[in-house]
Parts: sequence; structure tokens; C-alpha cells
Amino acid sequence: MTENESLGSFFQSNKSLAKEYFETRLEIFRLNAIRMASKSAGLLVWMIISLFLVFLIILFLGVTIGFWLSKLTDSFVMGFGLVTLALILLCVILAVFRKKLFLEPLMQIILDRASEEIDEEDE
Repeated sequence: MTENESLGSFFQSNKSLAKEYFETRLEIFRLNAIRMASKSAGLLVWMIISLFLVFLIILFLGVTIGFWLSKLTDSFVMGFGLVTLALILLCVILAVFRKKLFLEPLMQIILDRASEEIDEEDE
């Protein structure tokens, strides 16, 4: 009976320490999750801005090539029609290879960043 009482008194005396330890571990986990989410959000914002800039470059390049082809073919319809066909072909290629070109590299970047975070924590 004294063994149970001593074990019970041990848990009673260390209950507050155990509670504080688990609360601290929970707070560390929450802060790590916030840090990882904020870095991922930053990467996402950077990618959106980059994609917008690429869109603008493609747009102005398309207009430029459209005018150039229009001058070569002496027809605005033919010049801009060829550019439109090229852009449609580009969209189809990107749609077909979206997983290989966008999803897998993006997931790999996020996983690499997350593993770097974990490695930094371990050191």
C-alpha cells in the first residue's frame, strides 16, 4: 500500500511540471507549424508574382510577334491568328504536362524546405 501511495504522491507532486512540459511542447509544435506555413505562404506569393510577370512577358511577346508576322504576311488576321495558334498549343502542352512541370517540382520545393526546417531544429 505504501508503494501505491508513494507513486500517487509522486504523480501529485509532479503533475504541474508534467502539465507545463506538455503545454510547452504543444506551443513549440504550434510555433513550428506557423513558421512552416508562413514560409510556404511566402513561397506561394513569390510564385504567383513570378507567374504574373511571366504572363505579362508572354502577352507582350505575343503582341510583338503578332505585329511582326502581320507585317510578313501582310495580314493582321494571319499574323495574330498564327500567334493565337501558338499560344493555344502552348496552353495545351502546359495542361498535358502540368503534373510534371508544376505540381511535382512545387511539392518537391515545399518538402525540401520543410526538411531543411526539421534539420535546423535537430542541430
